Amino acid sequence: MKKTKLNIDILFPDITNGDDKCIDRLITHLEGYKGIEKVHLSKKADQKAAQLCFHYDPGRMHAGEVVQIAKRVGAELNNRYGHMLLQNAKVREPRQAKRLENSLRKIKGVTQVSVAGTGMISLEYDDTLVHKNILLKKLENEDVRLVQESGHSLEKKKEKLQHPSDDNRKGDKKNTVESEGDKQIKVSGDADTGHEHGGWFGHNSELIFSLICGALLGIGYGLTFIEGVSEWIPKGFFWGAYFFGAYYVIIEAYEAISKGEFEIDFLMLVAALGAGILGQWEEGALLLFLFSLGHALEHFAMEKARKSIEALADLAPKTALRKNQNGTEEVPIEELGVDDVIVARPNTRIAADGIIINGTSSVDQSPITGESIPVDKSALENSSGKVDFQTVDQKYKAFSGSINGNGTLEIKVVRTAKDSTISRVIEMVNEAQTQKSPTQQFTDRFEKFFVPAVLLLVVLLCFAFLVIDEPFKDSFYRAMAVLVAASPCALAISTPSAVLSGVARAARGGVLVKGGRPLEDLGSLTALAFDKTGTLTEGKPKLTEVKPLEGTSEEELLGIAVAVESLSDHPLAKAIVRDGKARLKDRQIPSAENLEAILGKGIRAKLGQNTIYLGNLPLFEKLDDRTPSDELVSAVRALESKGNTTMVLRKDDSYLGLIAVMDTPRAEAADTLKSLRELGVKRMIMLTGDNQQVADAIAEKVKLTDAWGGLLPEDKVEAIKKLRNEEKKVAMVGDGVNDAPAMANSTVGIAMGAAGSDVALETADIALMGDKLNLLPFAIGLSRKSKRIIKQNLWISLGVVAVLIPLTILGVTSIGPAVMAHEGSTLIVVFNALRLLAYKVK
Repeated sequence: MKKTKLNIDILFPDITNGDDKCIDRLITHLEGYKGIEKVHLSKKADQKAAQLCFHYDPGRMHAGEVVQIAKRVGAELNNRYGHMLLQNAKVREPRQAKRLENSLRKIKGVTQVSVAGTGMISLEYDDTLVHKNILLKKLENEDVRLVQESGHSLEKKKEKLQHPSDDNRKGDKKNTVESEGDKQIKVSGDADTGHEHGGWFGHNSELIFSLICGALLGIGYGLTFIEGVSEWIPKGFFWGAYFFGAYYVIIEAYEAISKGEFEIDFLMLVAALGAGILGQWEEGALLLFLFSLGHALEHFAMEKARKSIEALADLAPKTALRKNQNGTEEVPIEELGVDDVIVARPNTRIAADGIIINGTSSVDQSPITGESIPVDKSALENSSGKVDFQTVDQKYKAFSGSINGNGTLEIKVVRTAKDSTISRVIEMVNEAQTQKSPTQQFTDRFEKFFVPAVLLLVVLLCFAFLVIDEPFKDSFYRAMAVLVAASPCALAISTPSAVLSGVARAARGGVLVKGGRPLEDLGSLTALAFDKTGTLTEGKPKLTEVKPLEGTSEEELLGIAVAVESLSDHPLAKAIVRDGKARLKDRQIPSAENLEAILGKGIRAKLGQNTIYLGNLPLFEKLDDRTPSDELVSAVRALESKGNTTMVLRKDDSYLGLIAVMDTPRAEAADTLKSLRELGVKRMIMLTGDNQQVADAIAEKVKLTDAWGGLLPEDKVEAIKKLRNEEKKVAMVGDGVNDAPAMANSTVGIAMGAAGSDVALETADIALMGDKLNLLPFAIGLSRKSKRIIKQNLWISLGVVAVLIPLTILGVTSIGPAVMAHEGSTLIVVFNALRLLAYKVK
C-alpha cells in the first residue's frame, strides 16, 4: 500500500481547511474506486491549504492515476454543487426564519439551507437536480433576493447588492431586476411595503395596533363594572380588541399555513377563538394583546441587532475622488480599478483599500480593526513598482471605511470595491449569521419533538371531560391554557438572538466571529496556544544591547557597527542601522566599503584602512588564533540565554565589544496575558520554531505558563493535539498563514492582524482585524458573556414552560396569567440577549 497527497485547493480553489461538505462527498466518491483503499484529510504537510492523503494499491494504479481521478471527481463536484448567499427582507425573527428554512428545504435540488433570524440565507443546491435559473425563479415566490453567489470553481462570481431605483422608493412596488450576463434575476421589491416594516401607521404599525388592542380591552373591561351598560357595548370593544390584536397575528399564521405549517401564531389564534366561543372575550382579547405586544417588541428588539450588523454596510462610502489628467472626478466606488489613484480629503471616509503614495495623516481605523486610537499614516517611498499589500507595513496601508484625519492622502488602489477588506467582512458576517451554534442545533432538535408532543397533549386534554367529572367547556379551556403555556416562543428565540447580538458586537469591536459555534467554543476555552513571531512579539528585531570593551566608547562601537551594516540588506542589519542611528542621533557615521558576507557567521568590510569583522562566535573561532576572551564569550552566552542574537565586533586584531538584537515582546503582551488569566484561562503556551532558550526568555517576560521551542509546522499540529487531549478545548492564535495547520486542528483558530490579509480571513474561525493582541480578552470576554446569556435564556425559557404546563393542567393558572408569563419570558430572553450589544471590557 502506498500513499500520495494532493492540495485541496487544487480541487476546490475556495477551500483551504477542509471544513466543507464537498470534501466529504469527494472522499465518498474516491473510496468507491477499486485500488483506492482510503482517503482522509491531512493538515501537516502544507502551510496554507489542507491536503487529501490517498492510500492506494500500486498493483492496480500509480500515483498519477490517483491524482487524475481526484481531479476529475473534483471537477464534477465543482460543476454540480453551487452555493448562494440570499436574503429575505420580511424575516425578522427566528420563528419566521425556521418557517422559511423548512419551505426552502422542500425545493427539489436544495441540498443544504440555513436561515438566520435576520433573513440572511445560506443555500447549497445540486445543479443536476435543479438548474440555477429555475431555482432562482422558485426563490422569487419566497421573496428572496440574491446577495452573493459562489461555487468552488476558479471563476467565482459575486452579485452586487441591488438598490431600488428612485421610482421604487417613491412607492412603485414592482420588483427590481438585476442582470447576470444575458439573463435577468428578479429580486424582492421594496422591503418597506410589507407589514414587517410598514402599514397603516407606517413603520411602527404593529406596535400601534397592539396598543390600540390594549386600549380597547381596557375600556371594555372598565365598562363591565358600570351598571346599566348593555353587555353588548363591552363586547363591541372586546371584538375591536380582537381585530387589532389579531391583525398581524393572522398574517403571520396565514404565511405559515400556506406553507403547510402550524406554528405558534396559529395556536394563539385557536386559543383566542376558543376563549371567545366559551364567552371569555376579555381573556381572549388579553391573550391577543399580550401576544401581539410581545411580538411587536420582540421584532423591535431583533431589528436593533439586525441593524447593528447592517450598519457595517454603511461604513464604505458610495463614491470616491479619482485622480485624472484634469484633477479629480467623483466616481462610484464600483468603477475604481486596481492602480487607480484616489484622494482622501480631511475628515472623510477612505473609499478603497490601497497604499498611501502621498501625504501624511492620522486615520481612525476603528470601524475595521477596533483600534480606539487613530493610527499615523505616511507615504511609501518607491511605490511605483509592485507592492505586496499583505506584507507592507501598516503605516502605509489604507482601508476602505476607515476615517481620514486632518491631512490629505493620495492612495493607490490595490483592491476593487467587491474585494476590499470591509466588503469581505460584511460578506463573512452575513454568512456567519446563518451558521447555527451547538446550542441552537439542540433547541431545534428539542422543538422538533416537543411541539408535536404538546399538540397531542392538548388534543387529549380536550377530552378530559370523558375521564373527569367536568363539562367540556372546562376541559377545552384548560387545553387552550396549556397550549398557550407550552408554546416554545422564548425557546425558539433564546439562542439565535444572543448569537446575533454577539456576532454584531464583535464585528463592531474589530473581531470577526464566523458563526455561533466559535462564539460558544471561545467562551469555554481553558487553554490558549500562541505563535511567537508577530503574535507575542513585534515580529521584527530591535537593537537591545550595546556592550563596549574597555578602551572603546559606546558611540565608537555603535558607529562602526552602523557603518558596516548599512551596506547589508539583512533584516538584522536593518534593525541595527535603524535603532543605531536613533541612538547616535546627529553624530556623524563613518563610511564603510567592500562588504563581504561570511555565510551563517557574519560580515567583513573595510572602514578606511581598517578591516572590520562583525558576526557570531563561530566566525572568530576559526578566523585566526586571536579568539575572543573568556569575559567576552561569557557576556555573549549570558545575552543569548535571554533570547538575544549577539554579534561581536572586531577591528583588525582588536575586539571592541558586542551588540545584540532581539525580537522583543509586544508592549501589550504581558497585560493581555494577565487579563486572560483573570478571565479564567488556565494555560497559555507558546509554540515556536526558535530554540528553547529564546522561547524561555520570551515566556519569562510575558508570563506564559509554558514555552515549547524548536517546533516545525507539523510539530505544532502534534502539540495542539496533545493540548486538546489534556485540556479538551484549546485555541491557536497566529497570523493565519504559517499557523493554518495548527489552527485547523485547534478547537478555535484565531488569526491576528486579519485586516487586508486574505489567508487570515479565510482560515480562522475568529479574526482579530487589528494587529493588536489586546483584542483577545475582548473577544473571549464577549464569548463568555454570550455563553452565560445563552444558558440564562435556556433556563428562563424551559423553566417557564416546565412550571406553567403542570399549573395549567391542574387548573391553578388560567389563560391570562399563562400568556403573561409566556410573553414575559419571550421578552426577557430577547432583551437579555441585546445586552451583548452594549458589552464592554472590564
